[in-house]
Amino acid sequence: MTVTLPARPRRTRVPWGALLWPALLLLCLLPGVLPALINPLNLGEVGAFDPPLWRLTLTHLELVALSGVVVLALGLPLAVAVTRPGWDAPRQLAETLVGLGQTVPTFAILALAVPALGFGWAPTLLGLIVYGLVPVVSNAVLGLSGVDRGVLDAARGMGMTAWQRLWRVELPLARPVILAGLRTSVVYNVGTATVGAALGAGGLGEPIINGLSQQNTALVLCGALLSALLALTLDAWLGQIERRAGQMS
Repeated sequence: MTVTLPARPRRTRVPWGALLWPALLLLCLLPGVLPALINPLNLGEVGAFDPPLWRLTLTHLELVALSGVVVLALGLPLAVAVTRPGWDAPRQLAETLVGLGQTVPTFAILALAVPALGFGWAPTLLGLIVYGLVPVVSNAVLGLSGVDRGVLDAARGMGMTAWQRLWRVELPLARPVILAGLRTSVVYNVGTATVGAALGAGGLGEPIINGLSQQNTALVLCGALLSALLALTLDAWLGQIERRAGQMS
């Protein structure tokens, strides 16, 4: 007689980071909270912000989100193209060219873009796109190249075309690695987008730039703290999406 033991219920992991960091970010965005926390440190005076901090945070988030969409739209097709059979040489060239984006300083990219694009969002977005392509392309190439050849041979034996193998087999299996690259790119660009305030793009770089020009460390701390909380929030949320994608693969 065989005794079947009841299966243990799976423990649900509480995403503390995905709850804690956005809660702290929202708390700091409430009027008067950051001045009450930072002014007692005697690093400078923090008064009312114009535009308010929530608007600066929203502008910053829009910059990062828009650049992330463009990076994914450019990087994923490029990675798909260079991982096709017989494309080894273009693959190495593409990885080298994309890698130049992080070897050139962000200020240099923005300085070269300003004469052609002017001030504001355009040069900032260009810098974020160039800087954010590296992890997306690298991870997408890694994920697509790492798909088991046996799985692809089985899909080919079932009569799938090259496009069907890509959409039904390769991309679903590579999805967790691709999302990890997008997550890295977004977190990088939260910090990089602060530089755009020097070009009039707005965002959380404004308190930092103003603090540096006024020698007011408290203002710098405000912008840096909010940028860090925004980066931690997006990292935690994208981590949850990446984890769910890994469970589905």
